[in-house]
Amino acid sequence: MTGDQPGAPQTRPGLVGALLDRFGHLVRELSKFATVGGLAFLVDFALFNYLASVRHLPPVGAKTISTVIAATMAFLGNRFWTWRHRQRSNPAREYALFFFFNGVGLGIAVACLAISRYGLGSIWPGVFQTPLADNIASFIVGTGLGTLFRFWSYRRFVFVEAGTPPVPETSLDRDPGA
Repeated sequence: MTGDQPGAPQTRPGLVGALLDRFGHLVRELSKFATVGGLAFLVDFALFNYLASVRHLPPVGAKTISTVIAATMAFLGNRFWTWRHRQRSNPAREYALFFFFNGVGLGIAVACLAISRYGLGSIWPGVFQTPLADNIASFIVGTGLGTLFRFWSYRRFVFVEAGTPPVPETSLDRDPGA
Protein backbone atom coordinates (compact mmCIF):
# COMPACT_ATOMS: atom_id res chain seq x y z
CA MET A 1 0.00 0.00 0.00
CA THR A 2 1.21 3.48 -0.77
CA GLY A 3 0.09 6.92 0.27
CA ASP A 4 2.36 9.35 2.04
CA GLN A 5 -0.18 11.70 3.58
CA PRO A 6 -2.20 10.73 6.62
CA GLY A 7 -5.83 10.25 5.68
CA ALA A 8 -4.97 9.83 1.98
CA PRO A 9 -6.59 6.79 0.37
CA GLN A 10 -4.26 3.81 0.29
CA THR A 11 -3.53 2.45 -3.19
CA ARG A 12 -1.73 -0.68 -4.31
CA PRO A 13 1.17 -0.40 -6.76
CA GLY A 14 0.94 -1.87 -10.27
CA LEU A 15 -1.85 -2.77 -12.65
CA VAL A 16 -3.24 -5.63 -10.55
CA GLY A 17 -3.23 -3.43 -7.46
CA ALA A 18 -5.01 -0.65 -9.33
CA LEU A 19 -7.63 -3.11 -10.58
CA LEU A 20 -8.16 -4.47 -7.05
CA ASP A 21 -8.49 -0.93 -5.72
CA ARG A 22 -11.07 -0.15 -8.40
CA PHE A 23 -13.03 -3.42 -8.58
CA GLY A 24 -12.22 -5.27 -5.33
CA HIS A 25 -15.62 -4.50 -3.81
CA LEU A 26 -17.31 -5.91 -6.91
CA VAL A 27 -15.24 -9.10 -6.74
CA ARG A 28 -16.17 -9.53 -3.06
CA GLU A 29 -19.87 -8.98 -3.81
CA LEU A 30 -19.76 -11.39 -6.74
CA SER A 31 -18.03 -14.03 -4.60
CA LYS A 32 -20.66 -13.73 -1.87
CA PHE A 33 -23.45 -13.74 -4.46
CA ALA A 34 -22.03 -16.94 -6.01
CA THR A 35 -21.73 -18.59 -2.59
CA VAL A 36 -25.33 -17.75 -1.68
CA GLY A 37 -26.51 -18.92 -5.12
CA GLY A 38 -24.55 -22.17 -4.85
CA LEU A 39 -26.05 -22.93 -1.45
CA ALA A 40 -29.54 -22.08 -2.72
CA PHE A 41 -28.99 -24.40 -5.69
CA LEU A 42 -27.99 -27.23 -3.34
CA VAL A 43 -31.08 -26.62 -1.16
CA ASP A 44 -33.30 -26.58 -4.26
CA PHE A 45 -31.73 -29.76 -5.65
CA ALA A 46 -31.80 -31.70 -2.37
CA LEU A 47 -35.28 -30.58 -1.32
CA PHE A 48 -36.75 -31.30 -4.77
CA ASN A 49 -35.32 -34.81 -4.80
CA TYR A 50 -36.43 -35.45 -1.21
CA LEU A 51 -39.98 -34.25 -1.87
CA ALA A 52 -40.30 -36.07 -5.21
CA SER A 53 -38.52 -39.32 -4.31
CA VAL A 54 -39.04 -39.83 -0.58
CA ARG A 55 -42.29 -37.96 0.06
CA HIS A 56 -43.71 -38.88 -3.40
CA LEU A 57 -45.03 -35.41 -4.20
CA PRO A 58 -45.74 -34.75 -7.88
CA PRO A 59 -42.58 -33.33 -9.55
CA VAL A 60 -44.13 -29.94 -10.39
CA GLY A 61 -45.36 -29.47 -6.84
CA ALA A 62 -42.01 -30.60 -5.41
CA LYS A 63 -40.15 -28.20 -7.72
CA THR A 64 -42.45 -25.33 -6.81
CA ILE A 65 -41.93 -25.88 -3.08
CA SER A 66 -38.15 -26.38 -3.38
CA THR A 67 -37.75 -23.32 -5.61
CA VAL A 68 -39.72 -21.01 -3.30
CA ILE A 69 -37.75 -22.18 -0.25
CA ALA A 70 -34.39 -21.94 -2.04
CA ALA A 71 -35.21 -18.50 -3.47
CA THR A 72 -36.29 -17.26 -0.02
CA MET A 73 -33.01 -18.54 1.41
CA ALA A 74 -31.12 -16.78 -1.42
CA PHE A 75 -33.00 -13.56 -0.71
CA LEU A 76 -32.07 -13.68 2.97
CA GLY A 77 -28.45 -14.56 2.20
CA ASN A 78 -28.11 -11.74 -0.29
CA ARG A 79 -29.91 -9.20 1.87
CA PHE A 80 -28.08 -9.96 5.11
CA TRP A 81 -24.66 -11.05 3.81
CA THR A 82 -23.89 -10.14 0.18
CA TRP A 83 -25.39 -6.65 0.32
CA ARG A 84 -25.66 -6.10 4.07
CA HIS A 85 -23.77 -2.82 3.67
CA ARG A 86 -26.50 -1.46 1.42
CA GLN A 87 -29.44 0.64 2.54
CA ARG A 88 -32.52 -1.33 3.55
CA SER A 89 -35.80 -0.29 2.03
CA ASN A 90 -39.24 -1.84 2.22
CA PRO A 91 -38.69 -5.61 2.71
CA ALA A 92 -41.86 -6.49 0.78
CA ARG A 93 -40.65 -4.38 -2.16
CA GLU A 94 -37.22 -6.01 -2.07
CA TYR A 95 -38.71 -9.50 -1.87
CA ALA A 96 -41.18 -8.87 -4.73
CA LEU A 97 -38.46 -7.42 -6.98
CA PHE A 98 -36.14 -10.29 -6.05
CA PHE A 99 -38.72 -12.85 -7.19
CA PHE A 100 -39.53 -10.85 -10.33
CA PHE A 101 -35.87 -10.74 -11.37
CA ASN A 102 -35.53 -14.44 -10.51
CA GLY A 103 -38.37 -15.06 -12.96
CA VAL A 104 -36.60 -13.07 -15.66
CA GLY A 105 -33.40 -15.05 -14.98
CA LEU A 106 -35.37 -18.27 -15.33
CA GLY A 107 -36.78 -16.96 -18.62
CA ILE A 108 -33.25 -16.36 -19.88
CA ALA A 109 -32.28 -19.98 -19.12
CA VAL A 110 -35.44 -21.32 -20.79
CA ALA A 111 -34.85 -19.09 -23.83
CA CYS A 112 -31.29 -20.42 -24.19
CA LEU A 113 -32.63 -23.98 -24.05
CA ALA A 114 -35.37 -23.22 -26.60
CA ILE A 115 -32.95 -21.52 -29.01
CA SER A 116 -30.59 -24.48 -28.77
CA ARG A 117 -33.20 -27.24 -29.00
CA TYR A 118 -35.70 -25.78 -31.43
CA GLY A 119 -33.71 -23.14 -33.32
CA LEU A 120 -30.30 -24.71 -33.77
CA GLY A 121 -31.80 -28.19 -33.33
CA SER A 122 -33.90 -27.76 -36.47
CA ILE A 123 -30.66 -27.22 -38.42
CA TRP A 124 -28.45 -29.81 -36.64
CA PRO A 125 -30.76 -32.18 -34.73
CA GLY A 126 -28.02 -34.74 -34.09
CA VAL A 127 -26.00 -32.11 -32.21
CA PHE A 128 -28.52 -29.76 -30.58
CA GLN A 129 -31.40 -32.13 -29.78
CA THR A 130 -29.46 -34.25 -27.31
CA PRO A 131 -29.48 -34.41 -23.51
CA LEU A 132 -25.90 -33.07 -23.45
CA ALA A 133 -26.83 -30.06 -25.60
CA ASP A 134 -29.92 -29.43 -23.47
CA ASN A 135 -27.84 -29.44 -20.28
CA ILE A 136 -25.16 -27.17 -21.76
CA ALA A 137 -27.74 -24.71 -23.11
CA SER A 138 -29.84 -24.69 -19.95
CA PHE A 139 -27.42 -25.10 -17.07
CA ILE A 140 -24.20 -23.61 -18.43
CA VAL A 141 -25.20 -20.93 -20.94
CA GLY A 142 -28.68 -20.14 -19.61
CA THR A 143 -27.84 -20.24 -15.92
CA GLY A 144 -24.63 -18.30 -16.58
CA LEU A 145 -26.40 -15.50 -18.46
CA GLY A 146 -29.31 -15.53 -16.00
CA THR A 147 -26.92 -15.28 -13.06
CA LEU A 148 -25.14 -12.27 -14.58
CA PHE A 149 -28.52 -10.63 -15.14
CA ARG A 150 -29.67 -11.36 -11.59
CA PHE A 151 -26.42 -10.02 -10.09
CA TRP A 152 -26.80 -6.78 -12.06
CA SER A 153 -30.52 -6.38 -11.35
CA TYR A 154 -30.24 -7.14 -7.62
CA ARG A 155 -27.42 -4.60 -7.27
CA ARG A 156 -29.25 -2.00 -9.31
CA PHE A 157 -32.90 -2.37 -8.29
CA VAL A 158 -33.36 -4.63 -5.25
CA PHE A 159 -30.53 -3.91 -2.81
CA VAL A 160 -29.87 -0.29 -3.71
CA GLU A 161 -26.79 1.69 -2.78
CA ALA A 162 -27.29 4.21 0.04
CA GLY A 163 -28.05 7.54 -1.53
CA THR A 164 -29.43 6.04 -4.74
CA PRO A 165 -32.59 7.95 -5.50
CA PRO A 166 -35.64 5.70 -5.50
CA VAL A 167 -37.73 5.39 -8.62
CA PRO A 168 -40.44 8.04 -8.34
CA GLU A 169 -43.95 6.76 -7.87
CA THR A 170 -46.31 7.56 -10.69
CA SER A 171 -49.93 8.40 -10.31
CA LEU A 172 -52.57 7.12 -12.68
CA ASP A 173 -54.69 10.20 -11.95
CA ARG A 174 -54.24 13.05 -14.37
CA ASP A 175 -53.58 16.52 -13.13
CA PRO A 176 -56.87 18.44 -13.55
CA GLY A 177 -54.94 21.50 -14.74
CA ALA A 178 -53.28 19.63 -17.63
